[in-house]
Amino acid sequence: MWLFVFFDLPTETKTDRKNATRFRKGLLQDGFEMMQFSVYARHCASRENMEVHKKRVKSILPPKGEVIIFHITDKQFGMIDFFKARKEKPKPDMPQQLEMF
Repeated sequence: MWLFVFFDLPTETKTDRKNATRFRKGLLQDGFEMMQFSVYARHCASRENMEVHKKRVKSILPPKGEVIIFHITDKQFGMIDFFKARKEKPKPDMPQQLEMF
């Protein structure tokens, strides 16, 4: 099973930024990996293991903001399409014209 955590946390004040950082670091310490800036995922071997990690996330929830926790099966995770933006290849420098004497 895969456990996902999506969040939208305020960062206007120093305290908000500190809480958001503490939450993200807590997710990383619990074995989550960042998929996008506010999307973290973790593989869990069983439903019981997933419940343990879900409780850990709930125990580090910040006082403000929104956090969404959900899970999917390995089969569903395998059907996710991941796309990365293509980097444009730099155009090669045009050769300078040579003059023959």
